[in-house]
Amino acid sequence: MSDAIKTYDSMSELYASFGGKLEQDVGFTIHRNEELFPNFPVKSPLFRTSFYTVLILSEGRGRYLIDDRSYVTRGNIIYFTNPGHLKGFEVDETLKGYLITFSESFLKQYVRDDILDEFPFLIAEVVPPNYPDREVFQIFDNLGGMLLQEYQSDSVYKHQTIGCLMVVLLLKIKERFWKAYDPLTEAVTSSNITLTFQRNLEAHFRDLLTGKCDRLLQVQDYAQAQYLHPNYFSTVIKYKTGKSVNSWIAEKTIAEAKAMLARSSQSVQEIAARLGFKDAGHFSRFFKKHTELSPLSFRQRITSE
Repeated sequence: MSDAIKTYDSMSELYASFGGKLEQDVGFTIHRNEELFPNFPVKSPLFRTSFYTVLILSEGRGRYLIDDRSYVTRGNIIYFTNPGHLKGFEVDETLKGYLITFSESFLKQYVRDDILDEFPFLIAEVVPPNYPDREVFQIFDNLGGMLLQEYQSDSVYKHQTIGCLMVVLLLKIKERFWKAYDPLTEAVTSSNITLTFQRNLEAHFRDLLTGKCDRLLQVQDYAQAQYLHPNYFSTVIKYKTGKSVNSWIAEKTIAEAKAMLARSSQSVQEIAARLGFKDAGHFSRFFKKHTELSPLSFRQRITSE
């Protein structure tokens, strides 16, 4: 079933799947919910997105699905979702408020490059909705109005201003809902993430050695396999195992290389190709970096023992 679930890279692409049309020139959008979904009831198919979403909803009723959790959508709700998760929604009556979407690249371009360090909740594994009191909600509703006004303007500083307003929005989300958030406290899911990664690592090297794959997978590949942000994925693996994802990959690569050098008559070039390296020189440098021996020196030492 998961193979049939589409991942959308922009709000305009997602909206087009419902028969609508949105203009979007950068990785940011903001629209009034009542304009996006004027008719109801609406029930979406399951989907994934590669962008973030913030819903600021003053009125309306429905339901939002994220992975295996279902949440009630109602008035005075602040809802944040991040990329990768399985999503779906139902609209039972007109939603009033703002729907904001933005990409990681937009934040890095118009805010700053280390944005995820300042706001770690952006890569949270579990993100429940918040139902603040009216006074707190009004702060977010006002920010939504300012963002929409700037988004619809012709200012030459439009994107930079939106970037500044997004910092305010993220700071308010952090202050009100995620002040003490630590991604490492998501212990239940992190154990499953680690186990799945270890299984995927073993499976990938089996595919390499049997010729079913011709390249080494990287951090982002293993993260994407579990629909996780690479930063969050790396943090979990380092916390749960004491080693980085790259260390796990490197150690597994060296272990397989040593076994092949010791037990087979294949050339260094053949072993390099089998392990996903494009050239023998790169493989030799990688091997020496991690063992202080060249592949040939290692083979000679093993065969002389």
